Amino acid sequence: MRRILHLANCFSTQDEILPLLNEDEPAVVFTFNQMQGRGQYGNTWKVIPDQNLAYSFGISASEIHVSAVLLNYYTAIIVRDFLDNLTRSDVKIKWPNDIILNGKKVCGMLIEKKRIDAADYFIIGIGINVLQTDFSQLPKAGSVKSMSSIDVDLMDFTNRFDAYFTSKITAIPKDDMIMEMYNVQLFRKSEISVFQKNNLRQNGIIKKADEEGFLWIDLEQEGLRKFFHKQIELLY
Repeated sequence: MRRILHLANCFSTQDEILPLLNEDEPAVVFTFNQMQGRGQYGNTWKVIPDQNLAYSFGISASEIHVSAVLLNYYTAIIVRDFLDNLTRSDVKIKWPNDIILNGKKVCGMLIEKKRIDAADYFIIGIGINVLQTDFSQLPKAGSVKSMSSIDVDLMDFTNRFDAYFTSKITAIPKDDMIMEMYNVQLFRKSEISVFQKNNLRQNGIIKKADEEGFLWIDLEQEGLRKFFHKQIELLY
């Protein structure tokens, strides 16, 4: 069982879920109108009202038996698989956890660990562009509708996503399986791509992501090196 709260609007589902956290059961908060959503490394995630989903899932850390890095990877796998099943399109994971549908980013995530009343919790925040079609200010972004021509009811989409996500996140596979699934779906893996580092561009080939959170890239000028998030940018 889990407690579910649907809000007509809120600043951030990551904050609204805090009073619901309980060691005995997971909690979910979602809205279609999030005004100050947070993303990775201080980024913001804003949604147009009634077009996109902001979703947070909170669970006791004692129920999660993998590292924070692998939880991040596995969360991305779950969302990728859900959208792949829904759209039957090309859905990949852009390291570390953006979801790319037919070449455009449709989903971002933020996983936070919070300590409340002497107990630790993971709060998994997921923002999915569902019905939005105007991305004139965001050339790398898209939505389920704009990139697959699938038009869904937003509440039905959310109910289906919640059921799928909850069933998967409470049955986490072994570490090596997570790494295998993640690397199979890694965006532009084994393809020649352009990367930018310290304002310089060069070609390279993504080889793999590892269990410590690093991305291994064989760069044209530097050879095989590993990078953490924000140390190098994939241009696409």
